[in-house]
Amino acid sequence: MARPMLTGERGFTLIGLLFLVAGLGVGMAALGTVWQTAAQREKEKELLFAGTAYRRAIASYWRASPGLPRLPATLDELLLDPRFPHVVRHLRRRYADPMTGGPEWGLVRDAAGGIVGVYSLSERRPLKAAGFASELAAFEDAGSYRDWVFLFQPDAAAGGPG
Repeated sequence: MARPMLTGERGFTLIGLLFLVAGLGVGMAALGTVWQTAAQREKEKELLFAGTAYRRAIASYWRASPGLPRLPATLDELLLDPRFPHVVRHLRRRYADPMTGGPEWGLVRDAAGGIVGVYSLSERRPLKAAGFASELAAFEDAGSYRDWVFLFQPDAAAGGPG
């Protein structure tokens, strides 16, 4: 036999369920924000790794130059140096720009057209604003990832490019 409903019991379960769904929605939104921040921090680490790898590869290309030192005209020259009859690699593989996900990088060229540095094409504002290694101290308080320029600066005594 069904029990008769009392006047004050109507709708309490529905209201409780609505509060539960609203609370879950707020929690999921907060979790999404935390996840997005963690993903951006991981991409920043990848950008620092890839950019530093390019900077080191450009330095290796410069130092390995037979005769007068010169800089690579393309990033592909870092993968297979055309100046030697045997295989010389300054970079194992081309890295994608982690901030844009694409293979293109911004290139910094010297007066002769050689590549002296790379940078991300992303306009996003970095989360990391301090705590960089000494060679990357210029990245502190950068306005966007485009300002993180991984620049090779040849020694002035070695007769660096203009």
